[in-house]
Amino acid sequence: MKEILEKTFQFHGHICWASAIGARAGMAALAKLEVARTGTSSELHCLIEIGEHHGAQCFADGVSFATGCTIGKGNIEKTGYGKLALTLIDKKKQRAVRVSYWPGHHQEIADSAFMKKRSAGVPPTEIEPETAWEMVNILIDAPEKEVLLTGEVEDYFYEDFGEVMGLLPCSNCGELVSRKYIRLVGDNKMCLPCSGYGE
Repeated sequence: MKEILEKTFQFHGHICWASAIGARAGMAALAKLEVARTGTSSELHCLIEIGEHHGAQCFADGVSFATGCTIGKGNIEKTGYGKLALTLIDKKKQRAVRVSYWPGHHQEIADSAFMKKRSAGVPPTEIEPETAWEMVNILIDAPEKEVLLTGEVEDYFYEDFGEVMGLLPCSNCGELVSRKYIRLVGDNKMCLPCSGYGE
């Protein structure tokens, strides 16, 4: 587990509890579904419940690293619920499992030296690794049921529309844009910003 966490933190950019529990949650989801980390967009899809502009969004990077679901592969999306939870979907077998952070040790995290420094405005990259690992170890050393709530595997119909291939230049700015996002303005094919359309 420690090796996976070290790689997660390298990917994420700093050591923190939220990316650690995200990695543990992602691994728990993989284990429950009995699937391996994905390398393509055709195997797994992840719905991550974080929102915008709130603490602990780092959870998403932990989930992403553990599961292999990434924005670039188009197989992870945010629901915007503001929760530290994920639903991992096995697209081939049409089933899914939801895993959420369970606050069994959250008060210890909140009271940790790391969080006190973060609350005082110290960036996570400027906090000593030993201090950060003390907090991470609280979550990693705890039994899974004290830090994660793992649901049962359920049937989940996932309709995969596939990729829309091809890029076209915007008639106005000249930048390439996915065909899916081209808008017609008169006879001109434009990107969303140049077209003036919201969507």
